[in-house]
Amino acid sequence: MGAGHSHTPAETDSSRVIPSMVAAAAILATFFVVELTTSLLIGSIALLADAGHMLTDVVAVVMGLAALTLARRGSSSPARTYGWHRAEVFTAVANAVLLIAVALFILRKAIQRIHHAQAVPGVPMIVVALAGLAANLVAALLLRSHSSGSLAVRGAYMEVVADSIGSLGVLIAGIVTVTTRWPYADVVVAVLVALWVLPRALALARDALHILSESSPAHIDVDELRAALGAVDGVTEVHDLHVWTLSPGKDMCTAHLTSDGDSARVLNDARAVLAARGLSHATVQIECPGGPGCEETF
Repeated sequence: MGAGHSHTPAETDSSRVIPSMVAAAAILATFFVVELTTSLLIGSIALLADAGHMLTDVVAVVMGLAALTLARRGSSSPARTYGWHRAEVFTAVANAVLLIAVALFILRKAIQRIHHAQAVPGVPMIVVALAGLAANLVAALLLRSHSSGSLAVRGAYMEVVADSIGSLGVLIAGIVTVTTRWPYADVVVAVLVALWVLPRALALARDALHILSESSPAHIDVDELRAALGAVDGVTEVHDLHVWTLSPGKDMCTAHLTSDGDSARVLNDARAVLAARGLSHATVQIECPGGPGCEETF
C-alpha cells in the first residue's frame, strides 16, 4: 500500500498583485468621494448609482487585499491545514452580494422617480463622469493582468469594469441632458447601469458557490478521469475518486486504486495521468486485491 503527493499548484503572485490593488483602492476611494458629493449636490440618481458601484469597487479591492494577505501568510493552526486559501472565495461571495444589493437599491430609486423625474444639471455630470471613467480605466489596467488567477481580484476587476460602463452611461446622460433637456436621461441610465451589473454579480456568486460546494472543476471530466486511471497498467479498480477546487488555480484530487501490479510503477503512472489534466496536487492510495475495503471519504 502506498500514497503519492504532489504540491505544485499555480498561485497568484501576491508580491505583484498587492501593490496594484493598493494603488487601485486609493484611486477608487478618492473618486468615490467626488462622485457621492456631486450626486447629492445636484440630485443625480445616475451619478449616485455610479458612486454606489464605485464604493463596491473600493470594498472589493480592500476585501481582496485582506484575502490575499491571509492566503499568503497561511496558518500555523493544526485545525486549519489548508491555511486561509478559501478566504478569497468567501470574499467573492461578499462582493457579489454587495453588487446585487446596490443594483437593486438603484433600481428601486429609479422606479420611484419615473413619475416625477427632476431636472438635473448636465455639465457637472459630464465633468465628474469623465473623471470617474478615467479612474476606473486606470484601476482596471492595474487589476486586469491578475484577475485570471484569483476570484478576489477577479471580483474587484469585474466591479471596476462594470463601473466604467456606469461612468460612460452617466457621461451620455449628461450630454443628453445638456443638449435636449430631457429629464428622464438620468433615470434611464441609472436603470441600465443596474441591469448591466446584476447578471455579472450573479455569475461571480455562482462561480464562488461552485467552489464552496466542492463541486468538481468545470474543466475536469470526472468520468474520463476515472476511465484514464482505470486504464493504467495494473489497475483493476478505481474508487473514492474526488476532485474539487480549494481556490482558483488550486484543483485537488484524491483516488484509491486497487492494483495487482508493481505499486511504485502504478503510482507514478497514475500521478502522470492526473498531472496531464492539471491535477498536480493529488493523493493516490494504492491497494492490494482482496485487501480490506475503504469507507467513503468525506
